[in-house]
Amino acid sequence: MELSAKVIAEYLKGEIEGNPDATVSELARIEEGKPGTICFLANPKYEKYLYTTKASIVLVNRSFAIQQKVDATLIRVENAYQSVASLLELYNTYTFEKKGREWPSRVSWRAKVGKGTYIGAFTMVEKGAVVGKNCRIFPQVYIGKNVTVGDNTIIYPGVKIYHECKVGANCIIHSGVVIGADGFGFAPQNDGTYKKIPQLGNVVLEDNVEIGANTTVDRATMGSTFIRKGAKIDNLIQIAHNVDIGENTVMAAQSGIAGSTKIGNNCVIAAQVGIVGHLKIADKVTIGAQSGVSKDVKNAGETVFGSPAYNINESRKLYVLYRQLPDMRAKLIELEKEVQRLKGEKPV
Repeated sequence: MELSAKVIAEYLKGEIEGNPDATVSELARIEEGKPGTICFLANPKYEKYLYTTKASIVLVNRSFAIQQKVDATLIRVENAYQSVASLLELYNTYTFEKKGREWPSRVSWRAKVGKGTYIGAFTMVEKGAVVGKNCRIFPQVYIGKNVTVGDNTIIYPGVKIYHECKVGANCIIHSGVVIGADGFGFAPQNDGTYKKIPQLGNVVLEDNVEIGANTTVDRATMGSTFIRKGAKIDNLIQIAHNVDIGENTVMAAQSGIAGSTKIGNNCVIAAQVGIVGHLKIADKVTIGAQSGVSKDVKNAGETVFGSPAYNINESRKLYVLYRQLPDMRAKLIELEKEVQRLKGEKPV
């Protein structure tokens, strides 16, 4: 798809500095720009590339002050990072051309599929399922009995959505995701064995949720596991039964949440975080990478870090002490020897 600077500026409500007829057909990083590509500058550490890039068009913030001559056509926007996201969305919409149902795929005669939805080869849509309008269901997807999928949702290859689960509108579910597998529920028996507890609930993904590749979201034992609207879940994450993740919360890769924990709205959970079950995390909480959360975080807006996780300020103090332990140990040994010498004892 080829776009001119004029068309892009109109779409992004930006201002052109340079040639309005400059055209691009690809997007690139600013340090790798070449003729026919569009780049963006949002991070000041990459400013040096603005003056050397071969890209045809560069998006910059309105407030950015140019220090040297720039060969590329500039488009000034309010926020270059957000604008490139909008541009990528436009580009993605134009480049996807598949429509209808590919063969072989199977849609139950008791399922409903909305107008404009694409269904790829080897996909199965079970009876009672309802798929909304203008969805993209890629090959080898399984949509179970009585599942609902909202309008404009994208489900990439290999996704499995078990029976009775609900997916909202404008969601994106990446390859390998499993939604609605059984929660980890087993009752210990007197003979040392475990009896499986039936998992009778479901999973509810509200609107505008994105789930990364190979993430699993377990169904509730009873009721629902919730991913609230606007939440963004990264790759390789485990979300256990009856967890409730709040609106617009983001969660980075390789993290896990144990059963029945409730995460507030607008939280940030960094990579490799572990959160035990039956906790409550307040709104706007940030949890640092590799933290282990073992108790409630009650204060909205708090940042916690460490394993076990503490308030970030307390955790920093503890870290300083940990680093001093070898020196403190050496000093303690010397003091013990000095005491022994003063007592007339032979140091050990």
